[in-house]
Amino acid sequence: MLRLLLILAALVAAPAAAQAPFTVHVGGRVVHEADGSWRFGWPGIYFESRFRGTGVTVAVDSRTEYFRVSIDGADRGILMRPGMARLTLSGLAPGAHVVRLDKLTESQEGGGRFLGFLPVVGDVPLAPPARARRIEYIGDSFTVGYGNASPGRACTRAEVHDYTDTSRAFGPLLAARLDADYRINAYSGFGVVRNYNGAAPGQSLPTLYDRMIPGERAPLESDAGGWRPQLIVISLGGNDFSTPLHAGEAWPDQEALRADWRAHYVAFARRLMARQPQARLLLMGHDPFFADVELVAAELNRGAARPVVTLHYGNLDLTGCDWHPSLADHRAIVDLLAGAVGRIERLWD
Repeated sequence: MLRLLLILAALVAAPAAAQAPFTVHVGGRVVHEADGSWRFGWPGIYFESRFRGTGVTVAVDSRTEYFRVSIDGADRGILMRPGMARLTLSGLAPGAHVVRLDKLTESQEGGGRFLGFLPVVGDVPLAPPARARRIEYIGDSFTVGYGNASPGRACTRAEVHDYTDTSRAFGPLLAARLDADYRINAYSGFGVVRNYNGAAPGQSLPTLYDRMIPGERAPLESDAGGWRPQLIVISLGGNDFSTPLHAGEAWPDQEALRADWRAHYVAFARRLMARQPQARLLLMGHDPFFADVELVAAELNRGAARPVVTLHYGNLDLTGCDWHPSLADHRAIVDLLAGAVGRIERLWD
């Protein structure tokens, strides 16, 4: 009932307060528009502000996404495809509060705009949250959290959208455990050189990587905009190898595909290493292609200043939509990742 009431409130709330929006801490790639709004498309985007007061208004504009609103870490409701909406949360205990908006869903051609956290009467803005640790995740549907909240494997396209909660995928969960900011550059169905079932030939996650909005060719991000992660976690390969090759594809057989995959993966990783020389790389993978992941790491380590590490994961229930990891699977992956990260010396220095 709380969720429904908050959705309705978002649609009928009063116009925005006259005061300027709070200063915002942004997680993920966004385009800061001239009108002060933030436009976004990648999964796992989040916004945070701090204030002293008893209420706040959250202003968003999206006809495709679901968002979770939280205050001081406690969920206050989910906005489902709210359109242009302003939700006022009042009656908070007097004092300092952190308000946060998380984008939960993946809409590859959708997205939206965040218009700001707007003060109510009596609010005093405070400096937004800041974290010293930063992690970037690059991947596919597993990283997105595709259908992870589903009660079963059989899902319609609409249900995949509705049951996806990126905030409870392994990346954000690990970041929360380590008190780290994060950025998620992941796109369901895309691989290093080949997409699921051979779809969209010529496109790949590396070709999308520099886009500020994944479904738009421009603008591109060339200098990382000040984003300097200490750790980059890459989880790619499932879409390249999970379906058989079809006649007319670029590779005559699996061996040719694997060789091309390794070469392009190495080139992509080296591009990341040149762009973020301070970052350590952790390459994730599972069978049947984990041996290729290890070969990629071995090639990178021939000239890497600091070792690239790998992580094998498996034994998952895969009860999310279309045989994807469930919420429990994501929690299990977090435990493996946390162990691997803990073994990287001087990572956060």
